[in-house]
Amino acid sequence: MSANAREITSSRASHEDDSDIHRAGVMEHYSVQPKGSSHHSSVGESAGEARHGAVELVDSDPSNGGDGRAPAGTVAAIEASKPGRFSFLRTKQFYIVLLISQALAVAITGTNTLSSLLANEGTSIPAFQTLFNYILLTLIYTSYTLYKYGFKGWCKLIWKDGWRYFILAFCDVEGNYFTVLAYRYTTILSAQLINFWAIAVVVIISLIFLKVRYHIAQYAGILICCGGLGILVASDHISGSNGGQALDAVKGDLFALLGASLYGFTNVFEEFLVSKRPMYEVLGQLSFWAIPINGVQAAIFDRASFRSATWNSAVGGYLTGYTLILTIFYSGAPIVFRMASAAFFNIGLLTGNFWGVVVGVKVFGLTIHWMYPIAFVLIMVGHFVYFGTEGVLGEARKPWLGENQEGGSDGIGTARRRVENPNVMV
Repeated sequence: MSANAREITSSRASHEDDSDIHRAGVMEHYSVQPKGSSHHSSVGESAGEARHGAVELVDSDPSNGGDGRAPAGTVAAIEASKPGRFSFLRTKQFYIVLLISQALAVAITGTNTLSSLLANEGTSIPAFQTLFNYILLTLIYTSYTLYKYGFKGWCKLIWKDGWRYFILAFCDVEGNYFTVLAYRYTTILSAQLINFWAIAVVVIISLIFLKVRYHIAQYAGILICCGGLGILVASDHISGSNGGQALDAVKGDLFALLGASLYGFTNVFEEFLVSKRPMYEVLGQLSFWAIPINGVQAAIFDRASFRSATWNSAVGGYLTGYTLILTIFYSGAPIVFRMASAAFFNIGLLTGNFWGVVVGVKVFGLTIHWMYPIAFVLIMVGHFVYFGTEGVLGEARKPWLGENQEGGSDGIGTARRRVENPNVMV
């Protein structure tokens, strides 16, 4: 993504699922077996048997001689391990995903800071500078996908699923573009307020298409986080750092709404894909299709800026740093989508403004308004409220993957991985 865009902490593709790509539920189609797999699972085969051998079940009905416990190797057994309120808040996984989400917020701050430094040098090429990120992601994840599936399997993936990833990449690229475009026409204050719409879009799409049902406490947590961002925006307005007069407020606000809507759709779609497929496949395909889309866009809209840009060693260093941080962001976001959700991903990024000012104190000589720490604390409280009613698995348990998550991937951060190996951290 670009300077003001959502971008992606690092995950190791080698930790991904070495099993078959399961084609269950909405994603039914062909099956590719990555190298190193010793089994070839079918649609009717148990996910546990295909990858980890048969699961031994324990009769939970006392009337049949059972001991009343949930069957081993099931979601119910995991949830029963920490009964009572605030179950997820008492797990290490909550603090891991909270830490990762804040690392992503800091990464956004880093890319925004480097974009500002590039602009100060006289180089403002938002579409072109993001192209390097997609190229690096492709070199890492598409190469690994080719290794796992082989060239023939990769071509089958392109043929069968390429259209899905093209849509994902298109929305990602255009979400970045229209968000950056909005900041040219409207004030920072207006653009930040409209970013609330991205959270609303995520919740609405998840409710309608993924059948996610949020608890009243989760709605309350989202509202508390948004209230914290409201305080950040208010402090910017009070201190006069809201961007000044808008060039064309109506046009800018419409661009911001469109960008936020595309972001919301992209986040939910990516959450759905990485819950069912290996992360290296999703990231490799996203970046593979984004390169031509972003390249054409940069050639059209960044051509004049590219010719007038300043090119020196400082600009080269800023572009390198921007690309590396953005690649880390893209690599880490799927872990948050798996361990939590697209909604949590978005409320986690609300602290980006706070971290931006913290960095700006050192880099640009900014001052921290007294309302900023209050807003940060309020946003973090919202995170705890959001997960206050969740069970042990939290939002890692996806309703579209089946009762025991058998329709999903067993890669890093997934609920199925926890079900099959309760002692695993992520």
